Amino acid sequence: MNTEDIRLVAVTRANRALVAALELAPEQRDFVASNSESLEEAETDEDARPRAIMAGTRVVGFLMYDASDNEALVYRFMIDRAHQGKGYGKAALRALLDEIGNLDHIREVSICYEPENEAARHLYRAAGFVEQGIDEDGEMIAVLPMVDR
Repeated sequence: MNTEDIRLVAVTRANRALVAALELAPEQRDFVASNSESLEEAETDEDARPRAIMAGTRVVGFLMYDASDNEALVYRFMIDRAHQGKGYGKAALRALLDEIGNLDHIREVSICYEPENEAARHLYRAAGFVEQGIDEDGEMIAVLPMVDR
């Protein structure tokens, strides 16, 4: 599968079970809330924007963000264990930044991740995110200004 075939789609009834079934490797499970929990959260949070990460017709990952005020906050981002290492995360992040870039009111994107998650740190740093420090939940916050994009 070519990483250019990666796209984001809204989570719907049709793809919800596929998103919920995605799994992380055992050593990654402490890094991200379960997709089922995230989808339940999205039902009660009107600002949440859950997205299935598609590779062609296959659901390979999930992300969720909030784009209220002038900042977008990405607080869920995962690629299924069977699809990691194929460049899907990088392509999905690019698609996400394109989607957020189309929102005129957004001036910066923040993303949070567990400080021990070196794969996430590398991915976000390569995309231009700059670490700002640890938040009250013990997660690293990294920021990317959108005015330069």
